[in-house]
Amino acid sequence: MKVFDRKILLKELKEEINWDVIVIGGGATGLGIAVDASSRGFKTLLIEQDDFAKGTSSRSTKLVHGGVRYLAQGNISLVKEALKERGLLLQNAPHLTKNESIIIPCYSWMKTIFYATGLTFYDWLSGSLGLGKSKIISKKQLIKRLPTIKRQSLKSGVLYHDGTFDDSRLAINLAQTCVEHGGVVLNYCKVVSLIKSGNKISGATVLDRETGNTYEIKAKAVVNATGVFVDDVIRMDDAGSKSLIRPSQGIHLVLDSSFLKSKDAIMIPHTDDGRVLFAIPWYDKVLVGTTDTPLNSHSLEPRALESEIDFVLKTAGKYLYKKPLKEDVLSVFAGLRPLAATDDGNDKTKEISRSHKVIISDSGLVSVIGGKWTTYRKMAEDTLSKMIRRNMLPNKKSITSDLKIHGYSVQNSNGTLAFYGTDAAKINELIALDPTFAATLSDETDIISAQVVWAVRNEMARTVEDFLARRTRVLFTDARLAIKLAPKVAEIMMKELGMDEIWKQDQIAAFTELAKGYIL
Repeated sequence: MKVFDRKILLKELKEEINWDVIVIGGGATGLGIAVDASSRGFKTLLIEQDDFAKGTSSRSTKLVHGGVRYLAQGNISLVKEALKERGLLLQNAPHLTKNESIIIPCYSWMKTIFYATGLTFYDWLSGSLGLGKSKIISKKQLIKRLPTIKRQSLKSGVLYHDGTFDDSRLAINLAQTCVEHGGVVLNYCKVVSLIKSGNKISGATVLDRETGNTYEIKAKAVVNATGVFVDDVIRMDDAGSKSLIRPSQGIHLVLDSSFLKSKDAIMIPHTDDGRVLFAIPWYDKVLVGTTDTPLNSHSLEPRALESEIDFVLKTAGKYLYKKPLKEDVLSVFAGLRPLAATDDGNDKTKEISRSHKVIISDSGLVSVIGGKWTTYRKMAEDTLSKMIRRNMLPNKKSITSDLKIHGYSVQNSNGTLAFYGTDAAKINELIALDPTFAATLSDETDIISAQVVWAVRNEMARTVEDFLARRTRVLFTDARLAIKLAPKVAEIMMKELGMDEIWKQDQIAAFTELAKGYIL
């Protein structure tokens, strides 16, 4: 089986001359397409300018869901598709996903009946892939399950089921799955231009950001799966093209578990501005969000606006008897949704379609717009199917609906290594060879040195940020702790990567500066 090693995969990039598909973008969309293409037997190359899931795809609400809000909007087909995909993802990656019970607190009996009716329909739409029946629970039951909920005027609750997951861990496992099926994936490589033969795209020029070397790569097809950066790549093809993306920012605040004290999540279905707010148990913390703020610009490190932070704190405070304050926030992060722009310039991003679009330009550039993590597999299947219909690729059937994702394991474990699935045993083998790897990075965390070593050797981690933000989730769950751990992580990575003391100090400084943006 092919090794998930950047040096080896970069060597293959240089030597292979007959690629079928180049995928630009290593987030949910791009990785899904790369897995679908490679598992169909296409010679597949994925190029990511930074780290896998660096942008939007590591900053989700951590829900695998059909979209209760879309149901309220009457978008039945989107909900039904997403519920099917929710079920398939929980089946194919049980080591990263969880059946989560979510409770809607109801402060009027009319609301109770309304939500119970809608969620019964939601259950029905999920068919055989359902996760459990929704039900009305009494005020007494609700308080027992959610002891921190505001009780004044509380009448009852409605409990339903959706999935939760670790988004950036899924991303790295998808990258590994692609390589296992013959593909090549590379982080810290950037497509700087598109190659054309006549007026048709025939490849891309790739810059290795680590060495500064460039490579001209030829391929039958190029897919633009760059999320909020999709317009940038389209303009490499056609400098005068209009914007197809309208970025929408969503932020999340992370609080101590004492604000929830429950394994159940809370859903507030109708906030003051008509949006949805969740409080979800995640890695022994509570994730609260999100917002929906239209923006006119995009970046790899978006920052939460003061107005968004105030909105989340204020709304959460209306439903929790222990009101969260700014000083209670352990980490704040923002992500940009790549929504398909509307023709009328509508600013109400909650009304812009969450469904995806596949657009093929006259020159053959395939661009994928919109979508969400839950439907990443279907987006990929639709993209490849459209390319096949356009005779860009030979007809080969998708197998991803039943494809087990790297690490697949049905053994439930709550330990530090649980989210590695079958790779946990291999990490334990590292410890058996060198018992010093069993040491925790500090007294404040369960993360051990072996995880850093594993991330460098087997998960293509290249920076301290890669490890603390995405191979583990410390930056997202406790930014101050992440800063404390950075020197130890840098020390281990320096040895593993063969770097020097200057590299180590630069890494510590860069990560510390980045992490400050996650602290209020």
